[in-house]
Amino acid sequence: MDAPSGFRHPGGGPRRGRGRQAHGPQNPQLFQDTSTVPQHPQGGYEQPPGPGYGPPPQQYAGGYGSPPAPGYSGSPEQHYMGQQLFQDPMAGMAMQYGTSLAGQGKDLVQKNIEKYVSTSKVKDYFDVDTVYVCKKLGLLVFPFTHTEWSVRYQEPVTPRMDINVPDLYIPVMAFVTYILTAGVALGIQNRFTPEQLGIQSSSALVWLIIEMLVIWLSLYITNVQSDIKYLDLVAFCGYKYVGMILSLVAGLIFHSGGYYFALLWSSLTLAFFLVRTLKMKILAQPDGYSQGSGSKSALYMLVFIALVQPLFMWWLTSHIMFVKAPIVNLSGGPY
Repeated sequence: MDAPSGFRHPGGGPRRGRGRQAHGPQNPQLFQDTSTVPQHPQGGYEQPPGPGYGPPPQQYAGGYGSPPAPGYSGSPEQHYMGQQLFQDPMAGMAMQYGTSLAGQGKDLVQKNIEKYVSTSKVKDYFDVDTVYVCKKLGLLVFPFTHTEWSVRYQEPVTPRMDINVPDLYIPVMAFVTYILTAGVALGIQNRFTPEQLGIQSSSALVWLIIEMLVIWLSLYITNVQSDIKYLDLVAFCGYKYVGMILSLVAGLIFHSGGYYFALLWSSLTLAFFLVRTLKMKILAQPDGYSQGSGSKSALYMLVFIALVQPLFMWWLTSHIMFVKAPIVNLSGGPY
């Protein structure tokens, strides 16, 4: 009698099954297949890179690891080398020494300049306003109606406080305007070149220096005691550029007749202005009297300063207004 299927020997079927599995064609997998797992180039399987892996951080212009600053055109390596140079103690000491040396040189130059030319005093000569400039120009053009020629204040004052105080604003501006007017005159005559402006300015400046030296040497030789300062003398000698501008403009409009008339009028007015102004500075003696042993020499010096100005005015303007025609020989060519 057969036993029910549920009570059959439990080892028969399973033994055969285990035997078939043991001797079957499939073999157990000894290693895990990792071909389908994404790998990181250096840090392993899907793991963050460890310290020391990956490219080194870059040094930028804005700091370590920061992007370059706007406008920085160099490479990060060049800036890194420059930052290393600034961080070098020797380089820092060298820069500090150079900065201190430059500061000492600047202080030395300023001290030497202040020894001969005080910047504060020079600024006082440029302390002018529109009212002063207009009145002073009118006084230079027509000085015959002016009555009070002495300075009303005893202490040093700026030009805007008194019209009789000399200034440097009008001479400087007149000098620049004279150079530009000379350039216009040369351009109308088809003789203008860029080098002519430099020639005219340098020649006018050299003649002004020569004039100053001659006047100071004459004052020293004649032993004339005066309270005139060298900046005052520069201002008085620079007022002639106003008359030179008027002469050039009149010559451009009315040709030679207008030039000579304006030159004659400007020379007369400037001489009158200088005589009345310098009379209070040169003829006045330290003891308060205008007469003395040196009064005659002071009078000669006053006349010399007043008359030398028209000579310089003519010398610096005549070669601009009039051109010497070349002498033509019989063969047709100039000598």
